Amino acid sequence: MDIPTVFAPPHPVYRTRREFLQRAGGGAGLLALAGLLDQQGLLGAEVAANPLAPKKGHFSAKAKAVIWLFMNGGPSHVDTWDYKPELEKRHGQELKGFDKTTGFFVNQVGPLMKSPFRFRQHGSCGAWVSDLFPNMAKHVDKMAFLYSCWTDSNNHSPALFKINTGMSRMGFPCVGAWVTYGLGSESQNLPAFVTMYDTLGRGIPKGHAQNWGAGFLPGVYQGTALRPQGAPIDNLAPPSGMTPDRQRAQLDLLAKLNRRQLEQRPGESELSARVESFELAYRMQMAAPEALDLAKEPQHIQKLYGLDDPKCTHFARQCLIARRLVERGVRFVQIYSGGMENQLSWDGHNDIAGNHSGFARETDVPIAGLLTDLTARGLLDSTLVIWGGEFGRLPVTQTGAKPGRDHNPHAFTVWLAGGGVKGGTLYGRTDEVGLKAAENRVSVNDLHATILHLLGLDHKRLTYRYNGRDFRLTDVAGNVVKQVVA
Repeated sequence: MDIPTVFAPPHPVYRTRREFLQRAGGGAGLLALAGLLDQQGLLGAEVAANPLAPKKGHFSAKAKAVIWLFMNGGPSHVDTWDYKPELEKRHGQELKGFDKTTGFFVNQVGPLMKSPFRFRQHGSCGAWVSDLFPNMAKHVDKMAFLYSCWTDSNNHSPALFKINTGMSRMGFPCVGAWVTYGLGSESQNLPAFVTMYDTLGRGIPKGHAQNWGAGFLPGVYQGTALRPQGAPIDNLAPPSGMTPDRQRAQLDLLAKLNRRQLEQRPGESELSARVESFELAYRMQMAAPEALDLAKEPQHIQKLYGLDDPKCTHFARQCLIARRLVERGVRFVQIYSGGMENQLSWDGHNDIAGNHSGFARETDVPIAGLLTDLTARGLLDSTLVIWGGEFGRLPVTQTGAKPGRDHNPHAFTVWLAGGGVKGGTLYGRTDEVGLKAAENRVSVNDLHATILHLLGLDHKRLTYRYNGRDFRLTDVAGNVVKQVVA
């Protein structure tokens, strides 16, 4: 009598025997490939279970963290850091040969306009600073000024994307995402990358969360935005009646189910990011409230940042939070000054004097306090501080009820401090009226390459394969500005 053949059901990981054979065959081939790559020294290191675990850079560097002070809207370089005496001499004259399409409002182009602010030289380096920044002016010997920055868009959203992601269109990872992808985070109880935006109801930057997004990188590397009002982060407090043991049990069960899904669908980075986000949220319930509690800071520190001044309390809080975050191992913090629309940000189309005076009043004391505090705590050496916006302003008047300045993509100033920067450096130059970067021009790609270099990352080696191509922050361009590196 024939004995019937009994087939065991497929393993639950595989839906069919065909899928089992397909994976088994592919696995054998991958083992052989791995052996050959290992012999040639081409096999990459095993991916860490925690994508935010601290990683070594490509080379040693002083900077371990970044605080990016983003002046949203486009501050005027010729009214802040880039003194142009020629504007005073030629005030009211026509700028011959000027392309009226350079700015955004082609029908409101007026003559050359001198700065409404007085400039003075400061520090041993002799940097010129307008009277907008009497407190930051005391720190110029810590700063490296890049006077010759330029970008390729005169519109806010594309220019914001460019300065944040290296591309003038949406969908690409921002600098903070690239940095945390490359270096991970020293803190495992707080987000690796934190962003803070305007707290006075003036809105968020144009382009919204794309400015701190991870693009095609795994979602775990995107910025965590702190809310300006109410609870800064969702679900920092566990639900009523939830005990720590019960919450831990729920997370363990969820992790088990997600691991099973990952076994069936390996390589799903978004699922891995979601698993890590749940674990991070659990750890943050203890760490984040303490990190964000400014009441624990002594009164002299709160006063140093300007928390006692109603005109700058909101930005002072954010600067002090930034120091507390990097002190606790957070890798990247970005703070936006100014909101969505023109006069609600550094976008001085009308009344450049009133617009810039207001925002300088909000930021000067807090930023100076931050630099003082970081220095006193020995943190400035390991923290790279960046100041700048998405573009500059034109040297000609934008006509209106009160004189303003239109967008200028051809020239703007950025300064760097701390984190391996050669303080007191004055690099690059614009033309005699500040219209265009003229000497040692610094592109956005160059700026990004320099930031990564100060963190110990080679911008040409920091890549991520997506859609069959190795992408990088600097695309196919970028040179480190070595003159500002100590």
